[in-house]
Amino acid sequence: MGVLTSWAARFRLRQYVKASLWIVPLFGLVLGVLLAELALAADGADWPSGWHYSATTASGVLSAIVGAMVALLGFVVTIGVLVVQQATGTLSPRYMRLWYRDRLQKAVLATFTGTFAFAFSLLRSVETDSVPDVGVTLAGVAVSVSLVLLLIYLNRFTHSLRPVAIADLVTRMGEAVFTSGAAAIRDAAPRGDGNVSSDGPVLRLRTGRGGAIQAFNVAGLIAEAARHDCVFVVPRLIGDFVPPGTVLIEVHGGTSKPDPDRVTALVALGAERTIEQDPAFALRILVDIAIRALSPAVNDPTTAVQVINYIESFLHTVGSTHLAGRYVLADRHEHARLVLPGRDWENFLQLAVCEIREYGGSSMQVCRRLRAMLEGLLDTLPPSQHAAVRAELSLLQEAIEREFTDPARRAIAQQPDHQGIGGRYPS
Repeated sequence: MGVLTSWAARFRLRQYVKASLWIVPLFGLVLGVLLAELALAADGADWPSGWHYSATTASGVLSAIVGAMVALLGFVVTIGVLVVQQATGTLSPRYMRLWYRDRLQKAVLATFTGTFAFAFSLLRSVETDSVPDVGVTLAGVAVSVSLVLLLIYLNRFTHSLRPVAIADLVTRMGEAVFTSGAAAIRDAAPRGDGNVSSDGPVLRLRTGRGGAIQAFNVAGLIAEAARHDCVFVVPRLIGDFVPPGTVLIEVHGGTSKPDPDRVTALVALGAERTIEQDPAFALRILVDIAIRALSPAVNDPTTAVQVINYIESFLHTVGSTHLAGRYVLADRHEHARLVLPGRDWENFLQLAVCEIREYGGSSMQVCRRLRAMLEGLLDTLPPSQHAAVRAELSLLQEAIEREFTDPARRAIAQQPDHQGIGGRYPS
C-alpha cells in the first residue's frame, strides 16, 4: 500500500497540516507574489491622483514595509516561544497539540509573509520613470490589515493563555467530541440485540509499528468486515500506546480472510494522543493543569478550583449519557460488524478525581470543592452512576482524615463549597 494511500497515512498527514505553523504562511507568501503581479498588471489604468508616488517615495515605503514585516514575524515567533515555555511549565504540554492548530495565529503569520512578499516583489519594478502606484497603495493597506490582526492576536493570547480560559476551551472541545462520538455510535448501533459470537478469534491482526492509537476509521472497518462477512473486535482503547506486534484487530468468523495491511491501515497510530476521537484526552489536559497548579513550585489551589469547575461541567455531560464498556456497531443491513471498547463512567470519574485528590488532599480549598462537585453529581446524575461517585466520596473522606488530624480543621475541610472557600451555603 502506498505511502499516502492508506487512511491512517492520510489521517497523520491531516494531523501534521493542522499542527503545522509553516504551511499556511507559505501559501501567504505565494499569494503575495501573485497579487503583486496583478497589481503591476493593473497599474496602467487611470487611478486617482492621490495614488501616484515618486520613485524615491515608493522605494522607501516598500523597503520599510519589507523590514517591518520581518520584524513582526520575529515578534510573533518570540510570542510563540514564550507560549511554549508557559504551557510546558505551568499548564500542560498536551495542550500544545491544540494551541498549534489556532487559526488566528496562522492567519497572522500568513498576512505578514504575504505582505512581505507583496512589497518585495514590487520593489524590483520601481524605476525612475515607472512606479507601481497601485501596488504601493495596496501595500499600505496590507500593512494596516497586518497591524489590526497583530492587535487582535495580542489581545486574544493575552487573555486566552490564562488557565481558566484554556480550561473553558478544552472543555468545549472535549464535550463536542464526546457528543458527536456518542451520536455516531447510536446511529451505527444494531437494531437487534447486537450479539457477537463468543467463539475465539480466527485471526489476529498485529501492528507493524508502535504508537498511540489516535483514531479508527469506523466506516472503513465496518465496510471491510461486511466485505468478508466477519466481525472485527478491537481490544485496545483510543489513546492506548501499543508497541510493535500488538494485536490491533481480532477477526471473528468470516467467509474469507481480510488483508492484514489493509485492515490495520484503518487504525491511525501516532506519537501521542489527539482529541479527534478521544474526549478523555481533553479531561487529561484539564487534570494536568489542575495538578500543576497544586505542585509546590506553583502552589495555586485557586486555579485548581477554577479548573475543577470545568471538570465538573465535563463530567455532567459524560455522566448524563449511557456509557458501556463495549460498543457493537452494525452495517447498513443491521449485521454486527465492529466491536469497540469504551470508557465507562468509572473510568472518566477516576481520571477526573484521583490525581487531584492525591496532590490536593492537603488543600482545604480543593477538598471542599471536590466534595461539592461529587455531591452535585449525585444530585443530578441517574442512579446508575451513583456507586462510582460514592466510592470517590469515600476516598476523599479518607484523604481528609489522613491529612487533617485536627478535628476543627477537618470539620472545615469536610464541608462542600462550590468556590473552595467562601461559597458554602448557610445551613
